[in-house]
Amino acid sequence: MLNSLQKYFGYKEFRPLQQEIIQSVIDKKDVFVLMPTGGGKSLCYQLPSVMQKGLTIVISPLISLMKDQVDSLIAVGIKAAFINSTLSYDEINNVKKNLQNGKVDLLYVAPERLRMANFWSFIRMLDISLFAIDEAHCISEWGHDFRPDYRQLAILKTEFPKTPVIALTATATPMVQEDILRQLHLDDAQTFKASFNRENLKYHVIPKGDTYGRLTEYLEAHSRESGIIYCFSRKSVENLTLNLQTDGFNALPYHAGMDKADRTKNQESFIREDTNIIVATIAFGMGIDKPNVRFVIHYDLPKNLEGYYQETGRAGRDGLPSDCVLFYSWGDRMKIEYFIREKSDDKEREIAYQKLQQMTDYCETRLCRRKVLLNYFGESFHHKNCGGCDNCRSSTKRNEFDGTEAAQKFMSCVARVNQRFGINYVIDVLKGAKSERIFQNRHGNLSTYGIGEEFTKKQWQAIARELIQLGYLRQENEPYPIVRLTEKSKDVLFGEEKIYLTKYEEPRIADAVALPKTLHSELFERLRQLRKRIAGEEDVPPYIIFPDTTLTEMATYLPVNWDSLGRITGVGDKKLKLYGPRFLRVIVGYCQEFNIEPTGTSRPRAKPKRKKRSKSEYDTLNFLQQGHSIEEVAKIRDLSCGTIYAHIEQLILKGEAIILDRFIPRKKQRKILKTIRQVGIDYLKPIKENLGEDYSYEEIRLVRAKIMAEEMQKNER
Repeated sequence: MLNSLQKYFGYKEFRPLQQEIIQSVIDKKDVFVLMPTGGGKSLCYQLPSVMQKGLTIVISPLISLMKDQVDSLIAVGIKAAFINSTLSYDEINNVKKNLQNGKVDLLYVAPERLRMANFWSFIRMLDISLFAIDEAHCISEWGHDFRPDYRQLAILKTEFPKTPVIALTATATPMVQEDILRQLHLDDAQTFKASFNRENLKYHVIPKGDTYGRLTEYLEAHSRESGIIYCFSRKSVENLTLNLQTDGFNALPYHAGMDKADRTKNQESFIREDTNIIVATIAFGMGIDKPNVRFVIHYDLPKNLEGYYQETGRAGRDGLPSDCVLFYSWGDRMKIEYFIREKSDDKEREIAYQKLQQMTDYCETRLCRRKVLLNYFGESFHHKNCGGCDNCRSSTKRNEFDGTEAAQKFMSCVARVNQRFGINYVIDVLKGAKSERIFQNRHGNLSTYGIGEEFTKKQWQAIARELIQLGYLRQENEPYPIVRLTEKSKDVLFGEEKIYLTKYEEPRIADAVALPKTLHSELFERLRQLRKRIAGEEDVPPYIIFPDTTLTEMATYLPVNWDSLGRITGVGDKKLKLYGPRFLRVIVGYCQEFNIEPTGTSRPRAKPKRKKRSKSEYDTLNFLQQGHSIEEVAKIRDLSCGTIYAHIEQLILKGEAIILDRFIPRKKQRKILKTIRQVGIDYLKPIKENLGEDYSYEEIRLVRAKIMAEEMQKNER
């Protein structure tokens, strides 16, 4: 498995859960995968497609992304193709011929294709080893992106009962997760849930105020980086794009009201790095596989946390530090509420209100924003400070003050205007504003009129938001948001409780994303320009040549020969041959120009790291050495027997002295060994088919691991 990973993708090790998921797929199990964007979901079905016989069919709603995905796979030596509405009749026939002739290992199709009876007839004639359902949350009406065409996927287990299914998603609440399994009839599926926590993403919520000025300040600090700016409406997209272009920023618009050709052109420009900023509505993004988006900015409030999480997830898919910035105002909430009120279905309207409130709570919370996000998706976050959101980064230096008097003034003013007005009106009364509305209401005569001069309007707004968060005030919509007192207000108003509030400081957007200190930034830029030229020559997006993570390693470790370049993450066998000479020339030239002697020509090979003891595997080994059986170890460790077998396989490959006689009779071992010599070691399925029902995949894997370990020892000698 590791050899295939290195050969095709140039990676030395798996990300969390990938190896276990892939093993389950190879073992012909149904699998459900919940893994955040950037966690490596695609590899979980792409790698098995070259490790086992038969065709992998990937069902995905992302038609605009399919070509790029296929180009990426072909670039690393995997035989991939797609069929969707963008292809002509002759092109589809050509793909079908290649499928019939076994020239395709992995096929992408849109769910709409499965409505066609002739397509079902065609794929029934193929040797299908796996169905992969990407963006599986689209099958659930409880999800934020329901697609009716996904409902028909329920018949996969009926039409192909013996073909395993892997369903994958990055965004699903516990309710949606249950619905996915139920709709797809994955009753015995092995479930793998990775953490929703994207540690490389930094979250910031900024109250609106000079929003455009703050935005341009941020963009100037990130002028060489790619990013997406989301707006609420098409008009906002158009206006903001025009303003940015006028101020010299390389920005393009994207929204559903544009001509399809223009949308496609702008998206391609962004993917190919001719444009570094896309200003868009939420219509943009599902078809984007660009790994080096360094920032996602919400210029307006999103409708719900699921959409927000998915949209921010388009940042930092390569694992490098990236920013997620949200500009927030109560006025944005009111815009969304207007559209919610227009909904005719009572239940749908109620759910939309609930989700909007959760979104507002996220914006106004003083708690760790990462914790709030993870809790929403049913995951606990036990750290007190994540270090990666504005609340946590400021909490260590939060300046608190005795806010009792300020709270009393605000609450008293709310009471004296009869709890019938919003925050800003109350603040105007406190500040002694000379507005016509105040004098019409005779509120200039109130005892609270003009008693709040010690704070600015923004400071009073911050005080009001914090009082709401702490439960001393609440907001209600009738249809405009008004502020009211709560039961908790009384103790503060009558001086029976002290309250401490946070001193307001003008919020700042994140600083520029920091690159590794050891990185040669000038070389990184030269490599990026070379990548862009090669991508132009081959008519593919730059990240298909190499992702930023690979260029970062090159510009850090300075590989100056063939062997050291091959050790860089992301440089597989095919890419080393195709692009190695050109990248080496740039690196060597840079070292010569600046008289740099690269002492360590690249990152060390991952072999020493592989030999590092995995606690889980060696815990299993300890129990086995105590004489426990596989079943007993599984029960003690609360794991499946399949996982224990996988641990034993890895222990064998790492050179541990495992005696197979404890697990497999010698007669069986000899028969498995003989069959492997006859049909080959690469694929488990033909070995199993030759051996029959009396032999399990687990037994075959252990014998095969023993053969491979002995072969490695011979090579080392």
